[in-house]
Amino acid sequence: MLRIFLVDDNAIARGAIKAALQRRSEWVVVGEASSGRQALETFRRHQPQLTLVDFAMPEMNGLDTARRLAERNPDVRILMITTDPSRQLEIEARNAGIKGVCPKGEMDHLVDAIDTVVGGGSYFSERAA
Repeated sequence: MLRIFLVDDNAIARGAIKAALQRRSEWVVVGEASSGRQALETFRRHQPQLTLVDFAMPEMNGLDTARRLAERNPDVRILMITTDPSRQLEIEARNAGIKGVCPKGEMDHLVDAIDTVVGGGSYFSERAA
């Protein structure tokens, strides 16, 4: 069973992503956070194997959230979801220890990205390599 923690400030987006993820019987969303701060406060309680973090969030964006999660939890696997997966964002995400960047709202890509990251790989476009 893959334990997933979902961080997104948009409740509707979180709900849609959660519903889509739970179509895979071997995946379970064990926790959710609506901000980077809440993610930092509740992460350890959920003990996820994979964390999905939205890039665009108020107060603390996804890159800052991911950096802080990685500092506190060196084995964390983080996949960033975003509406605009630009080359620069992918480079910054890679430098922050994030294992991949996936377009938000494209579930086929998200499933592939999760499978790749959980399998030990990284999921970035060729332009960020």
